[in-house]
Amino acid sequence: MPSIQPLCTLTPPSASRLWSSHPHPTLPLIATASSDKTVRLYSLTSLNLESTITGGHKRSIRSCAWKPSSGVKSGESVLATGSFDASCGVWRRWETKGGIGEGGKSVGKGTEWEVLGEEGQQDEDERDFTRGLAGGAEEEDEDEDEWRFAVILDGHDSEIKSLAFSPTAPLLATCSRDKSVWIWEELEDDNFETVAVLQEHDGDVKCVAWSPVEELLVSGSYDNAIRVWREDVDDWACCGLLEGHKGTVWWVEFEGADRFGKVGTRASDSLSPEQQDLLEARTKAGPRIISCSDDLTIRIWKRVPKEVKEQPTGQGKMPSIWKNRDFEEEWVQECVLPKAHERAVYAVSWSRKTGRVVSTGSDGKVVVYEERWRGQVDGNGDSAMADATVVAGSADGAKNDSTGSLAEWVVIAEVENAHDVFEVNHVVWAPRADKGKASDDEEVMVTTGDDGEVKVWLLND
Repeated sequence: MPSIQPLCTLTPPSASRLWSSHPHPTLPLIATASSDKTVRLYSLTSLNLESTITGGHKRSIRSCAWKPSSGVKSGESVLATGSFDASCGVWRRWETKGGIGEGGKSVGKGTEWEVLGEEGQQDEDERDFTRGLAGGAEEEDEDEDEWRFAVILDGHDSEIKSLAFSPTAPLLATCSRDKSVWIWEELEDDNFETVAVLQEHDGDVKCVAWSPVEELLVSGSYDNAIRVWREDVDDWACCGLLEGHKGTVWWVEFEGADRFGKVGTRASDSLSPEQQDLLEARTKAGPRIISCSDDLTIRIWKRVPKEVKEQPTGQGKMPSIWKNRDFEEEWVQECVLPKAHERAVYAVSWSRKTGRVVSTGSDGKVVVYEERWRGQVDGNGDSAMADATVVAGSADGAKNDSTGSLAEWVVIAEVENAHDVFEVNHVVWAPRADKGKASDDEEVMVTTGDDGEVKVWLLND
């Protein structure tokens, strides 16, 4: 039976509550949003603090997000921060492959070649990066290793709760306690233009996430609803409403681009015709959405593909300019994961490599789930945990579309009191990069808590 084992606590911890941690898309770094108005950047190689970004916000930084193109290949890393001061900051740092310094050590911070300092510890590097803004002159030439506070985005009336860069377009989404979702388009020279202000939620908007394969945005709210947004001609609008949760939706996320259309790890040529049909249907529908809530549930939603109807020859009509009938989408609840939490579920993370899901929340638990073909056992010949039962639908009246008896989600491992008596605010999968890494595909789980600690965990199969 798999088990969750602690690897380490990233050092040093913070003296303040930490909200969430976000792995860099290409480098062994993780950015942690803190209530002390800073972002702490830890190295996943040395497992120590690399630097602290400070000076950009007047209140707690609630969330942060990396631009997907960040890294050595693009030449820079870009990080957006969302704060309780209702503003969004955009930070930039040049990235190179790193020059080889004395003793053959890399001196390029944040690169794949990052190493420890002379004493086996990396210096905590804390600076105010806003001193060069608004025409202020720098006293010395800009260090290419420094983070630069490029621009501040104002518009929300209240605290920003979440933000996300689109992987398919130059777009940034932010959401707020003011019940709105804003979409910004990145232009040249650190300019961002507001392209949409979406105000259909009836409560505090807690989270936003982009599809990995198209310009499709999803948001979750205090109003218990999940909304799906896309551009319709010249404006953005809600194209789908996902209802089923009975409490605040704390987190939403899309399935990884390389994972949809897959179940477990069994080779496709060993599947039955029915199993292959299910995977083909999933591929046609596109990435699924996962959500978690105050109602203690984790739900998975799928899109119902539209049937393309051919018009009879000679009977074609001009499309209506008043309504785009192809704009609206139908999303249905596919399943509810096995109940494992006793209090609100704050975050889930869907592994882009294995398809496994990890969750955490107010009860301090960290739980790992796996989707399997029904009747499948793990590599040790064990079936799922005895108390883990798949819920292919639900009895709460929500609209469901069960996968029937073909696939099921099971709990494969869990740990209690991950941060002692403190709530765990966030969990995320990240590539393993420390010296104990056994393979390029190895992952760790990173949890962030009210105790100011960022902990790294291993799933031992």
